[in-house]
Amino acid sequence: MIRIVCSSCQKPLSLDETKLPMKEVVFPCPVCKTKLTVDRRNLEGAAGDVPADAAASPAPQTTEGHHEEGDDFGSRAFIVGTDHPALRQAAKLIGFLPAYFATAAEAREIFMQEFPQVVMISPSPLTAPPLEGMQPIISLLPSDRRKSFFILVADGLRTLDGNAAFLYGVNLVVAPKDISSFPQIYRDAHLYHERLYAPMNSLLKMLHA
Repeated sequence: MIRIVCSSCQKPLSLDETKLPMKEVVFPCPVCKTKLTVDRRNLEGAAGDVPADAAASPAPQTTEGHHEEGDDFGSRAFIVGTDHPALRQAAKLIGFLPAYFATAAEAREIFMQEFPQVVMISPSPLTAPPLEGMQPIISLLPSDRRKSFFILVADGLRTLDGNAAFLYGVNLVVAPKDISSFPQIYRDAHLYHERLYAPMNSLLKMLHA
């Protein structure tokens, strides 16, 4: 996975370089819509954040190569359960391509192949924990769970309620009424999550080294 930075708004974006063709590709930044270009030939062997002037820059004004959410490249955010345009837009605003799965079993099958960074769970209706219909995607091995950030979006929740997140087995809970503020909510929650698990992640890296 390669991380690039939008040359206009400086938004970090994740791309799966193995799904890019060996040529220049043009696509819009999901945040500011600036047209960016990425050339896989310049990404080979890269690691960490790739500067915008090395891999992504404003593209010429052209309608060719305008990639929408259905294009099969980039890091995807899974939406499981109820599909909604607001959820798809929320995924785009944090730099991911939304991928919808009607059932948790279907999402789990693809999850084990891709290990997406974000999984958004939207059950209808919300039931008391545990969410039995979502168990295939929630009840993963801890080593697999740690590869993704799980977000539960449903009515009846209070955004950033840590107790509810613990009971439902997710990293973050968000009320639909707060989805318009999702980018900031996600950034704050993800930063807290990273700080919380930083010592354990460092230890795991040492053990695997």
